[in-house]
Amino acid sequence: MNTKIIVDFEATCCDKNSIPRHQMEIIEIGACATDNSHNIISEFQAFIRPVRHTVLTEFCTSLTAISQLQVNTAKEFPNICRQFKKWIWLHENPIFCSWGAYDKNQLLQDCEYHKMQFPFGGNYTNLKTEYADVIKSKRSFGLGQALRNSGISFEGTPHRGIDDAKNIARLLPIIYKYPA
Repeated sequence: MNTKIIVDFEATCCDKNSIPRHQMEIIEIGACATDNSHNIISEFQAFIRPVRHTVLTEFCTSLTAISQLQVNTAKEFPNICRQFKKWIWLHENPIFCSWGAYDKNQLLQDCEYHKMQFPFGGNYTNLKTEYADVIKSKRSFGLGQALRNSGISFEGTPHRGIDDAKNIARLLPIIYKYPA
């Protein structure tokens, strides 16, 4: 069995160019593991304390609903990444999946900055691309657009890693053409 590990990261961000893209840091890992029938069988969620831009911007807290207190009381990336890696490899043949390449690139960037090994093997699936292919669309859809296009209501809080990951999982039956 291959286990799809659907990952969504929230990161430090701004709307006034005060945080350069290459200095953004993951502040929340949201992930869920799914079986071959696309059922969620396990979840992982953790906040991470940023070290480069330690104070979240107003834009970031408004967008993600993640508070300064949540990141202040969290552990730093290396500790959480080790926990995340242990959780990933509890699953058989884990395949890293995300909605677009941003999450993979952000994880690579944070691992490089902290001089840590990437926690996944080589298998990666961009579900945003897979969704566009299956509905035969030349344009890609944001997660909210894809859910609406598929007649599915978003559950939870948008731009929260764990809620985004679980909502991405709800699209798997459409992407892989199984009944919901």
